[in-house]
Amino acid sequence: MAQPMSVALDRGDPRLHEKERDNMDALDAIDYGTGSDAAIRPQHRKLHDPSVTFEEYYYYAQLTRAEEEQQPNTDKERGWLSILFPSKSGGGIQPVAVNMTEDAKTLNNGDAPGPMGISDEEWTNASRALRTATRGAIFYLITTDILGPFGLGYAFATMGWGPGIALYTVFGGLAAYSGYLLYSAFLGLDSYQFPLRSFGDLGFRLYGRWMRYLFNVLQGIQLLLNVGLIVISNGEALYQASKGRLCFIICCLVWALFGFFLGQIRTLQKFGWLANSAVWINLLVMFLTMAGAAQYPPNYKAASASAGMAYNPALVTPMNGVYPPVQTSGGLPESGNFAGSLNGAMQAVFAYGGAMVFPEFMSEMKRPKDFLTAMWAAQAFIYCWYMFYGLFMYGYQGQYNVNPSYLGISNYNLSTAGNSFAMVSAAIAAGLYGNIGLKVLYNNILVEIFRCPPLTTRGGKLFWVVLVPIYWGIAFALAAGIPNFSGLTGVVAAVCILQFTYSFPPLLAVAYWVKRAALRDGEGFDPATGQTVRHDHGFQRFVRGFFAMRPKELAMSVFNIFYFFGAMALAGLGAYASIIGLMNAFKASTTTSYTCTIPL
Repeated sequence: MAQPMSVALDRGDPRLHEKERDNMDALDAIDYGTGSDAAIRPQHRKLHDPSVTFEEYYYYAQLTRAEEEQQPNTDKERGWLSILFPSKSGGGIQPVAVNMTEDAKTLNNGDAPGPMGISDEEWTNASRALRTATRGAIFYLITTDILGPFGLGYAFATMGWGPGIALYTVFGGLAAYSGYLLYSAFLGLDSYQFPLRSFGDLGFRLYGRWMRYLFNVLQGIQLLLNVGLIVISNGEALYQASKGRLCFIICCLVWALFGFFLGQIRTLQKFGWLANSAVWINLLVMFLTMAGAAQYPPNYKAASASAGMAYNPALVTPMNGVYPPVQTSGGLPESGNFAGSLNGAMQAVFAYGGAMVFPEFMSEMKRPKDFLTAMWAAQAFIYCWYMFYGLFMYGYQGQYNVNPSYLGISNYNLSTAGNSFAMVSAAIAAGLYGNIGLKVLYNNILVEIFRCPPLTTRGGKLFWVVLVPIYWGIAFALAAGIPNFSGLTGVVAAVCILQFTYSFPPLLAVAYWVKRAALRDGEGFDPATGQTVRHDHGFQRFVRGFFAMRPKELAMSVFNIFYFFGAMALAGLGAYASIIGLMNAFKASTTTSYTCTIPL
């Protein structure tokens, strides 16, 4: 790939009003401005420096987007086929040719200012070097979701045909909309000078340090719980395949030990080909499960003993040795309960849980602008295939659906085949979740607080090797302590997934659009002096920025406010229903911690 054009020091003024800047030629936008000695350069800033203003982040983001537009498209990253069949020839954004110092070979990952000997070009090159993922790789990373599709049969069983289809459609449309909101804020705040690497970074740049801490804590919890859930589901699958000859705890431990080795992969680019294969394996498992559901009766024993059962037990309890017939319902099942239906709705939410790592995905893309098509394609894929699969399973197994659904097949051969493929795909997904989860922990706690070396250094790589077994060990302890798959997925969906997919994106988008609209003539960041000029502050500036937005963004912002509060209300209801379900499962002894018998 050709190198980006050289930096021009005498181009137009990026502090111009946005409408004026929109009329400038893209070439004139590329101005890194070395500035005077009085200005503090980006490489000399702390990683999360509260003195860096929104205007400075926005200034450098516009320069980065303009440079990306100049990158030649030699890796065939255009056309819809490139999403399904991504090119392997792209090597990422190529750096400007400079002699890089040793200090510049790693980005600043700590709170101490960067080494003073690093030049502007070296700093931006270090950021460019980390951006290698294509939109095709991102499509497969988003759709690498073993847990989402296999909970939908259970979701429809608790909600019925009509409410299930309606809610899953609404959740899908809003998830795609939330992805757009994150994309918009990311493009306006990320740059080579100030790379934006996580959901927490978005919160920090728009709301401050407290929002970053909230995001990082919730993100770490969700990723850890996701890994634990996969340990549970794979443990159940292995137990079923062994016909109960292996203790359930041992089955879970096998996958935790496997994660010790898979977790040594450190970059998303190396996960790309694994994610590619996992998507097709998921589809194979879905076809095998549908074949088993269509040809053989449900796994009655699994349904009647399921720890995640949220409907009337009489519907799955045999009378005189005969199980009730399969039943479906157009509306909410008459024998269902409100808490059970809410827990089922949380399974539908779980299918759209990828938004939490969208900023991480964009941060490693060669062209973050291409993320939107990859994300929308992935959401459409998830909606169509998952919907069809969930409805198919509900139609054939009705109230006997279990979660995950591939455990509900009565034919041993088909069940074992499906379990085997599902375990492979789930292990890949767990590796992805564990990879990002450990990065969140390492970069935001160990590097920032305890001054551990960055992951790009030899010391950081050694720390990673040691931390992976500890992380997976915690996930195993969690899975063995709360082996209730449906209850735990409901809690994760309500407390974490629903926030990252539906609550936080509108909150971030409103803040970004307001701050951007508040910029007016004579305001902005001056790279020569390192100063930001504002003519007003506080609530007055917020109100002015809100009503100064473009009509489209103003309408979307009003919608986003109602969207946020609606999502928060649903999260509260979902958390209540899931916790009640877990309490009932433990009370009825269908869930037992550290048990040798499968809780299904």
